[in-house]
Amino acid sequence: MAVPPEAPDFLVTVPTRGDGRDPRRQGRGDWRPDARRPLPSFVTDPRAGASRPSDHLAQVGRAAEIAAVGGALVPFDPEGEEALVVAAGLLRQSRHLRVVAGFHPGVATPVYAAKFSASLQRFAEGRLGWRLDVDLDPAVARAQGDFLTGADRYARAEEFLTVAKGVWHEEGYTYEGRFYQVLAGGFQSPNSGLPFPRVHLSGTTPEALALSARHADVHLFTAGEDVAAGVAALSDLAAAAGRRVAYGLRVPVLAREDEDEAWAEVRRLWALAVLTGQGAPGEPPAPDPRTGLWPGFDVIAGTGPLGFAGSYETVAAGIRAYLDQGVTTFVLDARPAVEETYRLGERLLPLFAKEIERVH
Repeated sequence: MAVPPEAPDFLVTVPTRGDGRDPRRQGRGDWRPDARRPLPSFVTDPRAGASRPSDHLAQVGRAAEIAAVGGALVPFDPEGEEALVVAAGLLRQSRHLRVVAGFHPGVATPVYAAKFSASLQRFAEGRLGWRLDVDLDPAVARAQGDFLTGADRYARAEEFLTVAKGVWHEEGYTYEGRFYQVLAGGFQSPNSGLPFPRVHLSGTTPEALALSARHADVHLFTAGEDVAAGVAALSDLAAAAGRRVAYGLRVPVLAREDEDEAWAEVRRLWALAVLTGQGAPGEPPAPDPRTGLWPGFDVIAGTGPLGFAGSYETVAAGIRAYLDQGVTTFVLDARPAVEETYRLGERLLPLFAKEIERVH
């Protein structure tokens, strides 16, 4: 029997540091007090800052909810705010927004992570999701106190998710593995009976795909990866495990009313990056004519290099190409987050009304 189509689901990426008017600036929200514009000499202001990081993050969450974006991803960032704490704040300050918190399995025991999340799920009525970063850069991992390498990372992540789900769903849960042991654990009221956080995983290695087949609700690809091959391989693995996994894409975007406006903004940001030593002099590169992906977002925004830039219709067409490959979850990264979240919610997402109406 054919699998029914799914409506596209959109999330925005929440900045855990910086996010000024220009994407490379980090002065907004008082992350860098030294970056604040000085007041005239005749003006005095005893306040520590015009706003706190929490105020800015709350604005991002409100923008996503008001603009009817489905959710927000707070990525794991070793140099930024703690994603689980940010997620808790966003959930508290919203009524409908789904929030996915990024962290790595070495952050805590799976029992503690599950209990922490159970409380958030209860307070937020089931709107919390998990994004596990399993295969960290070795230097980043060691700086986090995590010295596991290679396949052991995935073996630990397997046990982490197994134990977390076990104590979540079963009373008297017992487990003995290489990395974790639990004896007669499991949650009781009020932490029992709640929906387990929707699990987001990523990666294209055999170990990553095998882990997703057994545990992921959503497997996130990045722009430029062979999504068609990944979907095919993971679909077979998940079917063999008696499961079905949804597919997602993390992609930076820059969308405007028309092509001229979009590329004028690209050139402005490229020139700014050159002035600050982030980019090479000259004109920005052209998009890939086969995929429509533009390879300069790492220069102008510090995100992954490949993304979509152009008119709303052009960006929507690029997203639809991934819809045709089975991707249904799109995590969009656009800076500055408050302004661009409103822009995407009000101008880009309505272009997918037909896809949503066809499913429902």
